[in-house]
Amino acid sequence: MKKRQIAILGSTGSIGTQALQVIEEHSDLYEVYCLTANNRVQLLAEQAHKFRPAAVVIANEERYDELKSLMDDLPDVKVYAGARALDEIVEADPIDMVLTAMVGFAGLSPTIHAIKARKAIALANKETLVVAGELILQLAQQYHVPILPVDSEHSAIFQSLVGEDDNPIEKILLTASGGPFRLMPQEQLATVTKADALRHPTWDMGAKITIDSATMMNKGFEVIEAKWLFGVEASQIEVLVHPQSIVHSAVQFHDGSVKAQLGVPDMRLPIQYALSFPRRLSLNSERLDLFKAQKLEFFRPDLEKFRCLALAFEAIKQGGNMPCIVNAANEIVNRAFLEDRCSFPQMADVIAQTMQRATFSASPDYDVYVQTDAEARAIAAELLNKTIVP
Repeated sequence: MKKRQIAILGSTGSIGTQALQVIEEHSDLYEVYCLTANNRVQLLAEQAHKFRPAAVVIANEERYDELKSLMDDLPDVKVYAGARALDEIVEADPIDMVLTAMVGFAGLSPTIHAIKARKAIALANKETLVVAGELILQLAQQYHVPILPVDSEHSAIFQSLVGEDDNPIEKILLTASGGPFRLMPQEQLATVTKADALRHPTWDMGAKITIDSATMMNKGFEVIEAKWLFGVEASQIEVLVHPQSIVHSAVQFHDGSVKAQLGVPDMRLPIQYALSFPRRLSLNSERLDLFKAQKLEFFRPDLEKFRCLALAFEAIKQGGNMPCIVNAANEIVNRAFLEDRCSFPQMADVIAQTMQRATFSASPDYDVYVQTDAEARAIAAELLNKTIVP
């Protein structure tokens, strides 16, 4: 049987490295065609030496010579650099599926190019649907391209819907761990540090998404993503704080039945399911033991304490390019917090003010999204520099 050729956008990140573990475990079924990274040249080169892809791409063109020198002993592996190279590599004929594990707005353009080249999409870059969900879904329908969710929550929803055909969804129950500050009084959030925020109680993720989890902006983005992936309104999506992270999400149907996907926290499972769907392959992992499991608890999120989640719901309500504005501002403040240039509460303050100042478009196209992203980033950066907060 011909091995399925996989391109991994963001192979050096948390999702990318775990995807490579899945591919290695099922090397009889999958083969790496392309690996890409933004800056992590050394790890990218190590991955290339192990998996021998047809090509590697480093998004930061300034790191090209460094990567090329590390690849001199692999003359059969093509080395490219830059955003244009990312767009072009996903169009390569041998590729069967593109796993989009890049972080942020940068994942939008190569995803669009992959869809237009009729490549199946395993979507881990949630910002793609947050920024341009309507456009992406239109393109996927136009080019008859499946979009398979990789986020644990959206994979859980997807798995719960398999076999349900056109049975209407009454409600999506989107679970959240609550992050490291779930039990912390709101007044103490002003003094938390990036080290505090990076200590996620359940998942081992990259720095950007871990901070987004701490603010619960990540869950807000997942609400937007779920709206587009599953064709529901935001009013049909309920966020449940579930500290044990055993129920990864659920679907409630019109007859009152609730179907959920449960398991131990292990991102390899949703990654593998996206690669193998509709098959379920063996996975060498810990099994959920319900006799030993903790009690399952569910709480409503505190939208005053976690303002970023409330801002995401507001962005959905306004529609248009507002989610794009929120995403751009969030990328700026997230980086600023990681660089100790703003406090934890200031992140929400800057995002809220950027939403007020950026140019709103009710019917954006791709060019508008690009312009919006640039404008919102500039506004958020200016607000940070002037430390303008309420």
